Amino acid sequence: MKLAEALSLRADAVRRIEQLRARIVGNARFQEGEEPAEDAAALLGEAGEVLEEYEALIRRINRTNATTNLGADGTLTDALARRDALRLRHSVITDAADAAAGKNRGGYARQLRSELKILSALPVAELRARADGLAAQLRELDVRIQRANWEVDLLD
Repeated sequence: MKLAEALSLRADAVRRIEQLRARIVGNARFQEGEEPAEDAAALLGEAGEVLEEYEALIRRINRTNATTNLGADGTLTDALARRDALRLRHSVITDAADAAAGKNRGGYARQLRSELKILSALPVAELRARADGLAAQLRELDVRIQRANWEVDLLD
């Protein structure tokens, strides 16, 4: 099985667990004289089985990520950490540029010349250029990660 297939199975397991959780919660109590729509205990058992499969998949995925070498990007785990950091860095820079440009001011504009001017403390154009560069790095890294996901076999 390829790593990408395991990642898809993991996502399916998460969805299944959330569905089971909702069904368990919805059937955990019922009115006297009525019967619940579903057996909450059986659902709980089914959730336990899916959680065991989920844990096994995560262990195999993490093992594979830690041992797969992507060359200059290090291991797949290193590349994933870099991608997460790039996403966060891009978000911070973009938010800073938006704030400096006044996008969070709700359409504020001076009405009179006597009102105080609002000045930017940060260079918006420079921040936007940095954000664009980070976005390009992020896209390139993501492509390398996705390629590895479809090329690498999942370890046992």
